[in-house]
Amino acid sequence: MTATTFEWISWAWIAIGIITFLYLFKTTAPYGRHSNERWGPMVDNRWGWFIMEVFVLVILAYFLWAGEKTLNTVSGIMVGFFVFHYFNRSIIFPLRLKTKGKKMPVIIMVSAMLFNTMNGFFMGYYFGNFAEYSMEWLSDLRFILGMAVFFTGMAINWHSDAILINLRKPGETGYKIPMGGMFRWVSCPNLLGEVIEWVGFGILTWSLPGLVFAIWTFANVVPRAISHHRWYKEKFPEYPKDRKAVIPGIW
Repeated sequence: MTATTFEWISWAWIAIGIITFLYLFKTTAPYGRHSNERWGPMVDNRWGWFIMEVFVLVILAYFLWAGEKTLNTVSGIMVGFFVFHYFNRSIIFPLRLKTKGKKMPVIIMVSAMLFNTMNGFFMGYYFGNFAEYSMEWLSDLRFILGMAVFFTGMAINWHSDAILINLRKPGETGYKIPMGGMFRWVSCPNLLGEVIEWVGFGILTWSLPGLVFAIWTFANVVPRAISHHRWYKEKFPEYPKDRKAVIPGIW
């Protein structure tokens, strides 16, 4: 595949992401509290998380292996950041969940696998065939700033996940109002952290695939955050009225 063809596919995928963003505002995807058996067969929540998230690492590995380039120090660090995130999402995060017996629709797992197929393809094909970074890139302002943004987003995401996970005591299955951390300002700081993280990755790689991933992350998680925010307000009359959905003070 030529670089031009790869770019056209990337821009087409961005266009599809924008359409998906608009669609998800009208349809509440059956994640977590919104899932039910009307969406078809169900799978154990932990196994579903593992399968759909680890899939991106498999696809990434294949395209890196099949690519014409060998990772150098800089591109290896970038791929390492990507793998670090998904190792947490596919292995560590499911093991931390206190949702024994909870299930997710298979259709969600499969759709996430398809999404991660594209993520793995863009990242793997780019770094396996087109990425060109010299050692000087490590001192470039874009890399330094992007890395700071990336790890800030990761910290927000992990800390917010920890608050959500620890809301339930052993044996509890209900929902509570999360408090503390970024929950002071937004209902879904875990999702905000993920958006920040991948914006940072787009900056530190300064690449079209990085932009693709940042846009698709925003398109996926912002409508989900708004659905969660609406649910919280309906479920808890005492829910903080000044708390926004995902962007402090704005949205």
